[in-house]
Amino acid sequence: MTFASIPSPGQGVWYLGPVPIRAYALCIILGVVVAIWLGEKRWVARGGKPGQVGDIAIWAVPFGLVGGRLYHVATDWRLYFGEGREPITALYVWQGGLGIWGAIALGAVGAYIGARRNNAKFLPLADALAPGIAIAQAIGRWGNWFNQELYGRPTNLPWGLEIDVEHREDGYTQFDTFHPTYLYEFFWNLGVAGLVIWADRRFRLGYGRAFALYVMGYTAGRGWIEYLRIDQVQEDDVLGLRLNVWTSIVLFLAALGFFLWSRRRHPGREDQVLRDGPEVDSSVDTGARRNPGDPGSPDAPGGA
Repeated sequence: MTFASIPSPGQGVWYLGPVPIRAYALCIILGVVVAIWLGEKRWVARGGKPGQVGDIAIWAVPFGLVGGRLYHVATDWRLYFGEGREPITALYVWQGGLGIWGAIALGAVGAYIGARRNNAKFLPLADALAPGIAIAQAIGRWGNWFNQELYGRPTNLPWGLEIDVEHREDGYTQFDTFHPTYLYEFFWNLGVAGLVIWADRRFRLGYGRAFALYVMGYTAGRGWIEYLRIDQVQEDDVLGLRLNVWTSIVLFLAALGFFLWSRRRHPGREDQVLRDGPEVDSSVDTGARRNPGDPGSPDAPGGA
């Protein structure tokens, strides 16, 4: 143990009578609540109707949870279907194990369905939700701290994370402290959220570019943080890199390509975010530009 280190919680489950209260689940729920709250504020500032984000979340959140679990089980199948494992535990989502890529992919499908049902345009909705999703991921990572999982290589740095012997990976039981990858990702994701909010206000990102910036920012961090991890999942590396590192690289390039394509095709931002109104493309100069202080201007106080 180092002179200064980060302790791990002694437990991650509490009981109210027979009902278990799991810290992992609480972190996920808190993250979802924050994402909906911030997304609602940004959506209304963009011209959406109050309450729409909550209605859309009814579709997006369950889809995201299912997608996250499916991705986790598919890529870490040895935890559930290997020798001596119990396949039924693949359904025990409350014990942890959500793959962010599956959560975002299937969550986006749910959000698209919800957007269609609520008369909202999907791309400006995604832009409004982007920083809140990053913050939700930051909060959710504290569930890994409570579960003493997904930590990094051994380290003697002052912020090394203490891991109990029973939670240490095979081959690392002789080490006491490890890189707190949950903490690295927590701060990184908060930085990504701040970057998206700043860039969105400064450059008036539209047509999905704020969401693309979030994807680029998140995957850039996830790539190097994933490289530090030693958990015995996705054991079959591809060209020396873990699957999640390759996924980060591919998604970063895809998001960058979409960002550049969208910027060329639609340099401005949508003025209409609901599907029942006339579309006004702000990239087209109509000769009647608003001043930043004019009422209704996207740059007036209160704009996202």
